[in-house]
Formats: sequence, structure tokens, C-alpha cells
Amino acid sequence: MADTKREIERKYEATPETRLPDLTRVAGVAAVLDQGVMELDAVYYDTADLRLAAASITLRRRTGGGDAGWHLKLPVAPGVRDEIGAPLAPRIPRGLAALVRARTRDAELVPLVRLRSTREVHHLMSDGDGGGNGEGDGTLLAELSRDAVRAERLDDGRTAAWDEIEVELADDGDPAFLDRTGKRLRKAGIRPSSAPSKLARALAETGFDVPATEPATPSDAGGYILAYLRKQSAALLAYDPAVRRDLPDSVHQMRIATRRLRSAFRTYRRILDRAVTDPIGEELKWLAGELGVARDQEVLAERLRSRIGAVPRTLLLGPVRGRLRVWSVARGAGARRRAVTTLDSRRYLALLDSLDALLADPPLLKAASGPAATVIPKAVLKDYGRLEQRVTHALDLPPGQERDLALHDARKAAKRTRYAAEAAVPALGRPAKRFARRMKALQTVLGDHQDSVVARDALRDLAIQAHAAGESAFTWGLLYAREQSTAAELEREALGVWARASAGKLRAALGG
Repeated sequence: MADTKREIERKYEATPETRLPDLTRVAGVAAVLDQGVMELDAVYYDTADLRLAAASITLRRRTGGGDAGWHLKLPVAPGVRDEIGAPLAPRIPRGLAALVRARTRDAELVPLVRLRSTREVHHLMSDGDGGGNGEGDGTLLAELSRDAVRAERLDDGRTAAWDEIEVELADDGDPAFLDRTGKRLRKAGIRPSSAPSKLARALAETGFDVPATEPATPSDAGGYILAYLRKQSAALLAYDPAVRRDLPDSVHQMRIATRRLRSAFRTYRRILDRAVTDPIGEELKWLAGELGVARDQEVLAERLRSRIGAVPRTLLLGPVRGRLRVWSVARGAGARRRAVTTLDSRRYLALLDSLDALLADPPLLKAASGPAATVIPKAVLKDYGRLEQRVTHALDLPPGQERDLALHDARKAAKRTRYAAEAAVPALGRPAKRFARRMKALQTVLGDHQDSVVARDALRDLAIQAHAAGESAFTWGLLYAREQSTAAELEREALGVWARASAGKLRAALGG
């Protein structure tokens, strides 16, 4: 697979008579350099039911211009996409097909629309020295393209044609420059396009019916919870290609989506039939576990590196950093490969199918038709009651392994209660938002405590390995003792956080 480019652009309506204004009057532009005219020919692929288009994803094979090849564009934010390229080939590259497999699954990707464009290209250049000398021999700020587009629907030959102007920010450019350029274009009567992409416009103007993505406004408890589940299911799909691309924090965010889905199934079991949601929840638990191997090892290794970095050099006895490096590589080997293999598995695709089926035909119970302001707080406060029992039990235990395990159980209950409150925010507003913040604070301190417990186990293993290899285990013992001290401080902090989180007014705010 070739490189990835962050594409930030704005599109504007045009006609053959549209004239560009003097763009050297845009702050920072010293010259507008004509790059000539090119002919582009692109065929866009999707499933027959337009699954990629529904997710604002485009996949094309394009000839002409300086970047002929296959291009997959994944949405990042409005007007921002990641473009992933691959060399020109007769068939869809396997790497690009894998990045959309969570969307396409067993459906075939077929050619749907052909777009041929005559493109006039202009480069908006800054000064070489920033002095405004007008020579334009400095940095490329943006590329402005004026396109005459001809679209053809490949199954029945229907066509459409239009003109448009596109301004794409140069690599590492300031998005504010696009605002300034857009203001100048609007003053000249050139209006922003209502279509987010060429493909979206081509599909609309040649008669394709792209599936709607905006659900109806919730009116009852079931509607609010289903809206939350749709949001988390969409997040799961959105992070799939990010995990495959090994983007920072992607595994963590995908795991959070699985946990939120599973938590909602358990919390709102009076709204959704457990006979349907429990099996899906088990599969979500499996997915989070498979994805977590790489993430958990990465977090732990970084914590230990940080702890070693804080030890004075005189107390680093033996090859401490080398020992940690070997240990990290051994434990992390194959972890990312395992995550990608999981995403390619039939079991994972079956899970996605199950989520789709649930959302298409939700197994709603009687409480789902009840008012959100009554049904949802009861579910949140029931989770809170379970959390209260676990925290009280844990803090009553003496320090030691049993207390550590009990605090870990309390952390999981705090996370579930937090997710339950977050799901309630659209229905209950600020009270649920405040409640969720308090639960997050408790979850965080208990999570930090659990991280310390896990770190101590790892440090003990490292000390044993060092001793067996004839190395000094002193530094590992020192780090173990520091983690013990950290855990004790966190337990004291947890008492204060719990006192604030368990305030009666929070329960009253939710109707408890």
C-alpha cells in the first residue's frame, strides 16, 4: 500500500462563465501560478446498496494527473479526509479492500459511477521570504482546481454534468487559510457547494438512492437508548480501519465502543430483551479482549519506562533498560497481528451482522415505550447502587491482594455506571452529565490503582528473570516498593473521590 495523505479542502459551485477573483489579495498569497490543464478519468466502486457512500467513504480508480492509481478516502471531520493511495492495478488492491471490510463484509465491490473531469490547476504561493515581494517563489499554500465534471451511471447510462471549484490545503498548512480564501471567493459571488464530494453529487444527480444516516428524534426511553447504541456501533465501524492502519489510540477507542455497547445492554435490560443482547454482549467482550493484548502491553511498558526514567542513575543496577526492552518485545510480539487477524475473522463479521440486525429490528420490552425521564434514571441508579456496595466492601478490607481485587471490581462497576450516565445525557441533560463526570473521576483513580497492581506483578516477573540471569534485582525491587506507595496514595485519594461521587444531591438530580 502506498502513502496516506490528510486532505483538507473546500468545494464551491461554478459555471463555465465563472471568473476567479484576484487571489493575491488573500492574506499570505504572493502569486497564483497556472499549472495547466489535465484530464482525469475515475471509476468509483461501492456495494450495490451503497454502504460506502452511506458512510461518506469513497473508493476510486483514477487515471490522469500526477497521482493516478487507487484512492480510498475515509472521513475524519467535515471537509477533512484521509486519502490512502495504492498503485494503479486492474483490480481493487487487497489492502484497500481490507480497510472497508467491516462495511462491505460479504458484499461485492462493483463499479457504479464514472467521472471524467477537465481540471485547470492553480497553485497559491506565499513569498519566499515573507516580505511580500510578489515573486511567489515560496511555499505552496493551497491548490485551486477548476473542474468541468461529466458523470455517468454505469448500469443504465444516465449522465450529469457540472462545474465546481475546489481549494485543497497544502500539506501541514493552516486551515485558517482556507477560511480567508473562501471569504474572497464568496465576495466574488462564488458560493460553497452543497455536495460534500464529487461522488455524492454524481450519485444524487444520476438517480442513486443513498441510504439515510440520520435517525428519527427519540420520543421515549427506547428511542434514546437505541440512538446511543447506533452511535457506538458507528464508532466501532469507524475505528476498524484506524486499527488496521495502526493509528495512535485507535485500539483504545475501538475497545471503548465495545464496552459502551456491552454496558448499555446490561444497564438497560428492562428496555432491551437480554435473550438477544446477552449473546452479542459476550461477543463484544471477546472482541475487546482480543484487541486489548497490544494496547495493555503498550500502556504497561510505557509506565515501566517512565518509572525507570525517574530512578537516579546510581540506583540503576544491572542492564535494567535492556531487560525491560527484551521483556516488552517478547510480550508484544504478534500483538498487532493478532488484532488485525481478529478483524479479518468470520466471528467478528458475524458480530457486526448481529449488531445491524438488532438495530434494524430492536428487541424492545414494555419499558421501552415509557418516558425517558422516568425509565432511564432508574436504570442508572440501579448501577450506582451496585457500585456503592462494591466500593464500601473494598474500602472495608485491609490492604492486600483481596482489597486490590475488590477495588478492581469497584472500578468495573464505576465504568459501567459512568457509561450508563453518558447514555442518559441526551435524555436527561446536565444532571446526567454531572453524574457521569463524577463517575469518571472515580473510575480514573481506581483505574490508576489497578494499573499499579498490574505494574507490580510485571516488576516481580522482571525481578525473577533478572535474578535467574545473574543480574541484580535491586532496581526492580525499588520500583516495586514505589508502586506499593503509589497504590496506597491512590487508595486514600479514592476515599475522597468516592465521598464526592456519592453525594446525595447527585442521586436526587437523577430522581433517586
